[in-house]
Amino acid sequence: MPNDPILVTGACGFIGYHVARRLLEQGRAVVGLDNLNDYYDPALKRARLAELELLRGFRFAQLDLADAAGVARLFAEGRFPLVAHLAAQAGVRYSFDHPHAYAEANLAGFLNVLEGCRHSGCRHLLYASSSSVYGANTRMPFRTTDNVDHPVSLYGATKKANELMAHAYAHLFALPATALRFFTVYGPWGRPDMAVWIFTEAILKGRPVKLFNRGKMKRDFTYIDDVAEAVVRLLDRPPAGNPSWSGDAPDPASSRAPWRVYNIGNSRPVEITALVDQIEQATGKQAIRELLPMQPGDVPETSADMDALKAEIGFAPKTPIAEGISRFVEWYRAYGARAGKR
Repeated sequence: MPNDPILVTGACGFIGYHVARRLLEQGRAVVGLDNLNDYYDPALKRARLAELELLRGFRFAQLDLADAAGVARLFAEGRFPLVAHLAAQAGVRYSFDHPHAYAEANLAGFLNVLEGCRHSGCRHLLYASSSSVYGANTRMPFRTTDNVDHPVSLYGATKKANELMAHAYAHLFALPATALRFFTVYGPWGRPDMAVWIFTEAILKGRPVKLFNRGKMKRDFTYIDDVAEAVVRLLDRPPAGNPSWSGDAPDPASSRAPWRVYNIGNSRPVEITALVDQIEQATGKQAIRELLPMQPGDVPETSADMDALKAEIGFAPKTPIAEGISRFVEWYRAYGARAGKR
């Protein structure tokens, strides 16, 4: 029913905040879960939380998903019919020095969510995967039908593991589960460890912008409002099993079990140097560009094939990079002025 509470994990994170807000603005009840950890400044997470607490129908639960007993209690009490699992330990480079954080959050935490859904009658688990699962793939655009067995980061490997774990639960317990492979999401209330924020901050403060692979990389930058729209539309569309899934080469993005995978991307890759150009225009300041070699774990290009999502919900991300960057810079300046930090 529309007024049944929806669980949004990672509700004080970037994507989770926007999804929770979109649901609340539609009159849906939301329980937002977050552990408010210090992977980046918790003040930003608390600022997002303060925004959500202004909206009717929101309840906050501070909880670490690695706490199996706590998660079990939350699910037993909430009996959530729909779950948007957007909490995760993010970041590629952070995994080089903090690998156990990914095992705890992305593997043990995800297992606890699966168990909660299994035992509480969840009708649809929609969860964040990542374009990082495509790893060493080079054919563009990335298709959900592509093989994704060659990750180049631990983060990407944990996201592929999530897809496999969810399939097992869909097969064994008929738990409808949908994976969303997000492509470089950006926009207001974004994460300070991502390129758009890092470059904007550097340009405004007169610091060098570090361009790895000399800026000769492309990313499928996807605006946050488009991402939230796609998530909310899919949330009420649990997958059904595909009875024709068989043969020598069955579709790896679907199954006889109620399990699906979708890309969420803009399908218009932008070279990093062009991204800096856009930020220069939006800020009115010129960047100091520092050209550096490629870093481990990076890939030269990402691009999303969006045919499956468009066929399912009649929508795909479309916000132009110039418009999205302008909105981000406007928000960044306003947030910095309010916080007294920039």
